Order: sequence, then structure tokens, then C-alpha cells
Amino acid sequence: MLIGMTDPAGQSASFERVALPLMDQVFTTALYLTRDRAEAEDLVQETYLRAHRFWSRFEPGTNCRAWLLTIAHNLFRNRYREKQKSARDVEFDDTVLDADALSGDGGSGDPAEVILSQALDAEVDEALKALPADYREAILLVDLQELSYEEAAAAMDCPIGTVRSRLSRGRRLLQRALLDYARERRLVRD
Repeated sequence: MLIGMTDPAGQSASFERVALPLMDQVFTTALYLTRDRAEAEDLVQETYLRAHRFWSRFEPGTNCRAWLLTIAHNLFRNRYREKQKSARDVEFDDTVLDADALSGDGGSGDPAEVILSQALDAEVDEALKALPADYREAILLVDLQELSYEEAAAAMDCPIGTVRSRLSRGRRLLQRALLDYARERRLVRD
């Protein structure tokens, strides 16, 4: 028997009760990180496999969502580094602003797209997807997933000041991108 796994059945039940209900939130984050449904599904699957394997290390009573999002972010970052090593001739800025990766397929009937469209208007969704990855991650974790700055910093593996800076810059970019949207809905004055 493994150390820390004195009650595998109880651990699995605990995992199912605490972690599985958060899968939609982890998937939404993965979809924004990867900008691709299939990659997001793979990222969520790998996140949950790793979380289940290390469930004995999770401290009951702490924020499981933050713990799962940290795992997902770390896996995403590792995948990104692997892709960078295999495609050294592609610049990061080119991949972040690739129009094909940013375009959604509108009325596909995809459940993830339906959920996202219900949560955010299309203009807001597209503006968020168009942000550079670091800014998008910070906004996603703090503003949409409602993690604290400390939890987001842990998930992003960076100082709190960096999270605040990325949030500020990302929010400014979103503000510029959504100015007409806000005017149309009379959310701001002309």
C-alpha cells in the first residue's frame, strides 16, 4: 500500500465529491488557455488524472478549484514549452495573435461554446480570446474564476505583483477592445 493512501476507496469518494463538480470551471479555463476544444479536453483529462493521483496531497478545507487550476496551468505551461522546443522557428507573438486560432465556429452546437456564449457575449468572448496569453490567464483566474491574487500567483507561478500588473494591462486592453460594445449597451457615457 502506498504512503498516504490508507483508504483508497475513501480517497476516491472524496475526490468525486470535491473535485469532479469543478470540472466545468476547469474546462472553461482550459478552453481559454488552449483556444482549442480538443486540446482543452486533453488538458482537463490530464489535470484530473494528475489530481486524482496526488489527491492525498490535497489539504481538505482549502480551495480545490485553485488547486485544480494550478495543476491545469502548470500542465499547459509545460505543453507550451514542449511545443516551443519542437517548433523553434515560430515566434510566440505570431501564435498568440493567429487569426485562425482566435476565430470561433459560432453555431457549432458544441456544449463548451454554448456554455461560453451563455456566460459572455460574443464580443466579450472574442476580446478575451484575443488578449496575449499572460494577460488572459490573469483575467481568467482573478476576474472570471474569482481566485484571490495569491491563489492566481500560485497557479501562474509568479509573484503577486506580476499578477496585478498583468491584470491591469489586460483590463486596459479589454477596455479598449470593448469600448464600442459598452457604448452600444449604454454601460459608459459617450
